[in-house]
Amino acid sequence: YLDVPLGKRGLRQSEAFFMHSNRLPGFIRELSDTIDISSVKAIGVSSRPRRVEGSYMPCFLAGLNAAREIASVLDIPSYEFSHQEGHAAAIIEAPAVSSYAGGNTDLLFHLSGGTTEFLLCRMDDHGYDMKIAGGTKDISIGQLIDRAGVAMGLPFPSGEYLDREACSYEGESSAYLSRIRIDRGYFNLSGTETQLLRAIRSISEDEKPAVIAELFTLIGQLLSASASALSAEYNADRVFMAGGVSSSSFMRSYLSNDPSCKTNIVFGSPAASGDNAVGTARLAKRLYLTKCDL
Repeated sequence: YLDVPLGKRGLRQSEAFFMHSNRLPGFIRELSDTIDISSVKAIGVSSRPRRVEGSYMPCFLAGLNAAREIASVLDIPSYEFSHQEGHAAAIIEAPAVSSYAGGNTDLLFHLSGGTTEFLLCRMDDHGYDMKIAGGTKDISIGQLIDRAGVAMGLPFPSGEYLDREACSYEGESSAYLSRIRIDRGYFNLSGTETQLLRAIRSISEDEKPAVIAELFTLIGQLLSASASALSAEYNADRVFMAGGVSSSSFMRSYLSNDPSCKTNIVFGSPAASGDNAVGTARLAKRLYLTKCDL
């Protein structure tokens, strides 16, 4: 929904806020033409990245202000959640995950453009209580993939294009990248980025699909090993995959068919994986119904 100029690796917060603020009114008009506005009982909104003290990004104010204004005009409650909780609910509270009853602790891998965190995730009265159990110490998996794509002249974000490339590659494997070392659930990706960008600059166009396939295989190995180790350490029955990176067809196939993966990995639909608004709506509905029962 936000336009990033070709060759750029994202937007400044001021640019993102400006685009959000200008485009939200159009989406609200579209919504009012699609549904009966009087049937809306509550508003859910992502107001910050994480549910921790001091978590803040300016671009969240665009949605937060719009939510408060709509709630005020319709005289209905507005509930605030974190962006991360929205991603969790989009997967954990999906109708297909019918066995989830709440109260227990699961592992959630939040894999989006700017985040790679492995979280102990427990449903609570408002949303989710989350504690970090692992993840990247520098750049995220999404950033690694996007930087590779931009270096190859692709639009940002680049995950969709490179995912198709990795899925369709059937040639011999390359050996440009070192295996990523994991230390108690944590790892660094900046070294892999250096190797990857050096390879992209030095090889021909015909060789680049092999490097992309190698990159995605490396990430698959990283996620598989982390899921197995952390689920055993924390006695978690399931590992939920959320965030845009988890919509990757390559990752889904790799993790579903890896015999070395010793845990139950749960994916949501590809569309919901990258759309935390789906989860935010589910959280708002859950909270609204809970308050109606009081």
